[in-house]
Amino acid sequence: MTTLNPYLIFNGNCEEAFNFYKSVFGGDFPYVGKFKDMPENSDYVVEEANKEKIMHISLPISKETILMGSDSSEAFGKASVIGNNFFVSIFTDTVEEVTRIYKELSKGGKIKMSLAKTFWESYFGMFIDKFGIHWMVTCELKGHKYFEDKNKK
Repeated sequence: MTTLNPYLIFNGNCEEAFNFYKSVFGGDFPYVGKFKDMPENSDYVVEEANKEKIMHISLPISKETILMGSDSSEAFGKASVIGNNFFVSIFTDTVEEVTRIYKELSKGGKIKMSLAKTFWESYFGMFIDKFGIHWMVTCELKGHKYFEDKNKK
């Protein structure tokens, strides 16, 4: 099943915003990751001042909907501005489906992150479509047969 979820980007106050949303909607955060939790990468050096900022947080709103978010800043490539501070996030069950959606929706648009396996065990990519809409696409990979079969070859 494919689902669509809002993904909100903040300028350093993501944790405060999500605690507010939690007070409104209830529930718990199944995951809160800070930039200090990322594996070190010379291409994406996180400065000390940004290590406590939110890399990813999620708050289930219903069985089908999850509100997600993160912090951004000029240090991460760009500061959030009203209008570029949200994504539509698509989750699929298969690598084939996430690949199809990524290729079709990104035609004529701008790739922000190529579709690839991530350190958080997802197949993930980001782009802006030809109409200016920001998208994220994901397929969770834990125990995913697609990559097990590819690694055997």
